Amino acid sequence: MTSYDSKFRAAAIQAEPVWMDVDATIDKTIAMMEEAARNGAQIMATPEVWLPGYPQFIWVNDQLGAYSHYLKYHENSLELGDERMQRIQRAAAFNNIAIILGYSEREGGSRYMAQAFIDQTGEIVGNRRKLKPSHAERTLYGEGKGIDFFTHDFPFGRVGALQCWEHFQPLNKQLMYSLGEQVHIASWPALFAFRQHVFQFGLEANETVTRSYALEGQVFVIAASQLIGEATLDYFGNTEERRGYLAGPDGKSPVGGGWARIFGPDGSSLADPLPEHIEGIIYGDIDLSAIILAKGAADPVGHYARPDVLSLNFDNREHRPLRYVGDNGAAAPAALSRVEMYRQKLLAKESRQRHLAVQHENHATIGQSSPMLLERPMSAEIEPEESKAPRRAGA
Repeated sequence: MTSYDSKFRAAAIQAEPVWMDVDATIDKTIAMMEEAARNGAQIMATPEVWLPGYPQFIWVNDQLGAYSHYLKYHENSLELGDERMQRIQRAAAFNNIAIILGYSEREGGSRYMAQAFIDQTGEIVGNRRKLKPSHAERTLYGEGKGIDFFTHDFPFGRVGALQCWEHFQPLNKQLMYSLGEQVHIASWPALFAFRQHVFQFGLEANETVTRSYALEGQVFVIAASQLIGEATLDYFGNTEERRGYLAGPDGKSPVGGGWARIFGPDGSSLADPLPEHIEGIIYGDIDLSAIILAKGAADPVGHYARPDVLSLNFDNREHRPLRYVGDNGAAAPAALSRVEMYRQKLLAKESRQRHLAVQHENHATIGQSSPMLLERPMSAEIEPEESKAPRRAGA
């Protein structure tokens, strides 16, 4: 049974990454986790692709200029659960704080705009990718799938997440509301190159849609954002034209564009915003019982819905370029979550390591009496043992 009696503190960061230095940005992240935990937060939200930073180069360069950044950006992107992410996991466990980590996820030669759900024990309990990167982002990142919509039940409440202009998509929002979201993490970049020229790229438009998410779905929204400071201008603004795209009205100083926010389920603001040029952490005290009061007036997936008239079709399968055909000739797409697939890979790796260790021990023992036996080929690898299936997020 879903509970609404939890009270806790949430944190959202507003900060600038250390450009193209993911290890230094992880150091910065851990310091902010420690600060948030000291101030009583149980969960911390981070901006969109916080690691290694939002790629401003795709907006302020031509395609050839942007392409020159790809290799370094890929090298500074993370694989799910890799050694660098494990530093964040250890910090979460040490500080007893959950984190929704925005990062550039690399898989093979591709990248995805991802959010890792790491709980207060340091375990990765969810991982999602942005369904459709926006505009110029599609030159750098691949797309997500149906399995990237889910919620996870933390000890303090049910949490879901989207990124940036995923909040512009009405069907995305309806789906997330239908999953019983109580706390929503909205990961955003700084706002933004071109905001002086395009209103929808600016703070007013994007704050409106973020507050609307809370108001429409009767959920708490924790919005984290990056900001554009001097380091951004120095790294990406290497011509007067490019610097102008990232600068404020004077054309010289950085635009700032930081806008961390926390909204209640009635759309009210629960934290005083920081100035857009200032790094820091904002906090909101969450009382889930406020959701019940807000839904008393309008619940878009309950008493205020008309599914007999309007409904949403949702395909939550993972469609892959390669499908294995079974004995019956069927080729069904996998329905595992990204974390379930990640755990299967870990089990396979651990199984292989155990198998090799046993073989090494056996060969060493046999070799003492008959060294010639060491020349025998190794047997086939054993199959990974069955894993205890975790709860499918959103199910």
